[in-house]
Amino acid sequence: MKRYFILWWLFGIKSAKIAFQSRFGAGLLILGKILRFSLFLFFILLIASNTKTIVGYSLWQVVLFFATFNVVDILAQIFLREVYHFRKYVVSGDFDYFLAKPLSPLFRSLMGGSDILDLPMLALAGLLLFIAASQIGNITLINSLIYILLIVNSLVIALSFHIFVLAICVMTTEIDNMLWAYRDLTQLGKMPIDIFREPLRGFLTFVLPVGITMTYPAKALMGLLSFSSMSIAFGISTVFLLVSVWSWQYALRRYSSASS
Repeated sequence: MKRYFILWWLFGIKSAKIAFQSRFGAGLLILGKILRFSLFLFFILLIASNTKTIVGYSLWQVVLFFATFNVVDILAQIFLREVYHFRKYVVSGDFDYFLAKPLSPLFRSLMGGSDILDLPMLALAGLLLFIAASQIGNITLINSLIYILLIVNSLVIALSFHIFVLAICVMTTEIDNMLWAYRDLTQLGKMPIDIFREPLRGFLTFVLPVGITMTYPAKALMGLLSFSSMSIAFGISTVFLLVSVWSWQYALRRYSSASS
């Protein structure tokens, strides 16, 4: 683990140097991210000013859902950003070198680079999360620990999806559409999944686990999540991870080298 952490750190430094080759461009990108974040927060405040609750949640509870969504989404982007560059490695044949080197090709494909420009957004989301939690009150230590575990569980689900996308790309060289479909689906988690009616709510919770990934952690922090729901969340993430790893191994067995 120490070796892989050092390698991830070195890959991250390399990505940071590339990102800041144009400081002006990096600054504009960060400004755009902050603007998008602020506009949706303003949208939430605007709705809350005209309604006392949103599907039974108070203003600060909805803000907590939004902050949690950003924490999960940004962490996934920071650690798994290299997946967005994977297609060019397969098409160009550079993936052959991943397989030949004494380093897990899955690790290299997933975490071979980090999006350092998301760090300011992570700090902003963390600050908003702290403010919302302090305004809600009655946050216990147990609920906070469960919240952290469910955040990790959400990242496992995100990791599983990205591994599955890598496997599909190895076999078909297609990746962009699936990644953007994932991005579009996760955007539904900016608001609590309770805003959707059944059967769509159940579909977005258990089949495409947007609810488990984005909504469950915030509910647990507020003490609104049952033990059975937590057990289902951990069970689904385990199944997703096992299936994605099997898919990756299956894809590698059927990979044709670019030189063949």
